Amino acid sequence: MRARSFRRRSCVSSIYPPWHGARCGKGKSGAGRAANLIRQLWQICQCGTGAARSRRSVEETVTRRLTRRASLAGAAVLPSVVLLSRGLRAQSGSSGWKPSQGVRIVVPAAPGGTTDIVARLLAAHLQAAWGQSCVVDNKSGAGGVIGSTEVAKATADGHTALMGNIGPQSIAYSLYRNMPYRPDSLIGVSKVITAPNVLLVHPSVPAKTVPEFVAWLRAQNGTASYASSGTGQSPHLSGAWFLQLTGTKAEHVPYRGAAPALNDLVAGITQFFFDNLTTSIEFMRAGKLRALGLTSAQANPLTPEVPPIAGTMAELKPFDVSTWFGVFLPAGAPRPVVDAYNEEIKLWLRAEATRERFRTMAGFPAYSTPEQFKDLVDAQVALWKGVIDKEGLKMDVN
Repeated sequence: MRARSFRRRSCVSSIYPPWHGARCGKGKSGAGRAANLIRQLWQICQCGTGAARSRRSVEETVTRRLTRRASLAGAAVLPSVVLLSRGLRAQSGSSGWKPSQGVRIVVPAAPGGTTDIVARLLAAHLQAAWGQSCVVDNKSGAGGVIGSTEVAKATADGHTALMGNIGPQSIAYSLYRNMPYRPDSLIGVSKVITAPNVLLVHPSVPAKTVPEFVAWLRAQNGTASYASSGTGQSPHLSGAWFLQLTGTKAEHVPYRGAAPALNDLVAGITQFFFDNLTTSIEFMRAGKLRALGLTSAQANPLTPEVPPIAGTMAELKPFDVSTWFGVFLPAGAPRPVVDAYNEEIKLWLRAEATRERFRTMAGFPAYSTPEQFKDLVDAQVALWKGVIDKEGLKMDVN
């Protein structure tokens, strides 16, 4: 297969690697071939659903060639971000552990979503840093429980990791009756990104602020309805907690995903929806939907005019529902393995390319130590247990 056949235009990422536009060597030299392969790998790791069918075979091909040829090229062909990471790594020390074979990052969701994109960005960094193939394996189903279960049962040797998130790693424990794993089945390595949801209303709703919206809800006396991407998902529970804190009522209308929920909100079939900022921002800019507040405790540079909900009313002060994503390993993973992942995540999050990509996703880099991450997960499990129990929600894993 010729190298140019790897190039895809249906990419979800617009990151340009540090060598973009540079003359990295042409012809048949070892350095030129390795540079071309590294460029191809970067592009592949950014691709979304359009490349899903062929991605694994391409990754394996590039990985085999890269492993054989990169050693001939030397440090001169490595991306500058990797060279910088080496310098930072030397300053910060190293756990001494490196994988002895390929690494697999399980994504408990379908290709193309936020979890998948973040995992592929990290996989590219780990592959360059460790010199072993690092592939993303999508295992969707049951709100992330299926993929998480696979990692919880995997060998705890560092060669299988999970890109987890708020759903299967905090909400699911109280939502599902027959959970196949528990919080202590996984070790949190580090949080990597947080991203807010946004409270959206149909233009027919007269409220322009959160306090006005709460007053409007009270006047509707439970006849208003709110959409969600599915029962028990973060948007649903964001709405449920909002109603609990404000003492208001509304009918929940679950959909199979955010897209149909957005469509019905735009059509006026439902009146409000807590949705991911990045997927709804174009509707906001087009005037089809109105944003009243962010679910995060901090403002977002993409929408400086939209305030955090927590600062709009006294009863909403606790309301902080930032969606978070982080890396987990199977319980029993040795501390040097955990530390090795943590060190590389820290270096990856420092890179300006990573930070810029997160900004386009309306997210914030969110490094944490394993101990800090455990505290966060424990607090989130307790928070959502209270909301779910008060709502009377229970589901079965199927």
